[in-house]
Amino acid sequence: MGISEDIALFEKKLNELIIKYEHFFLGLEKREPLKLLEEVEKLSRSYSGSDIINTMFTFRYNSLKSRLSSYRQYWSRTMRLMEEGKYSRDRFKMDIHSRPDPSAPTSEKEQHQCDPEMESIYREYIQARTECNLPVNSITKEMVIGLVEKHKRAALERYGCPDVELRIAVEDGNPKLKIRPKK
Repeated sequence: MGISEDIALFEKKLNELIIKYEHFFLGLEKREPLKLLEEVEKLSRSYSGSDIINTMFTFRYNSLKSRLSSYRQYWSRTMRLMEEGKYSRDRFKMDIHSRPDPSAPTSEKEQHQCDPEMESIYREYIQARTECNLPVNSITKEMVIGLVEKHKRAALERYGCPDVELRIAVEDGNPKLKIRPKK
């Protein structure tokens, strides 16, 4: 191969390497692209001992070598930050994992989890929505329990009874909460 083909290959492989490293830093690649780095470094050393007569090729070759050198410094600095746990993308992931679980019971949530009636109403409601082919991923237990308690309080005031019976019924393809006074 001639000088122009070697420089074109060097540029192509360097661009590939840059993309592979970005994927690695984003977490899309599991391993650092060391083989490709070795290949690119070999291409960068191919004309280091010889003189290139054409000034255009000399300029392209030298600019690619300096670009590789700059990226190598950037990659080594980023790797060092990752190892120290100071890399911003890694800190973001660490912060997410160190936060308390939002589904973990808090005082109000613990109260609802202890109530088997509310738990069964929630399960029945989710099951009814699933059977009606309605989405359930946006529905939380707290939403259902809050709605049930609101309607339960309103029914207790309206009927003036000490307790009500709760059940889920499907009407016109939609699950609905049915409240009846207990006798």
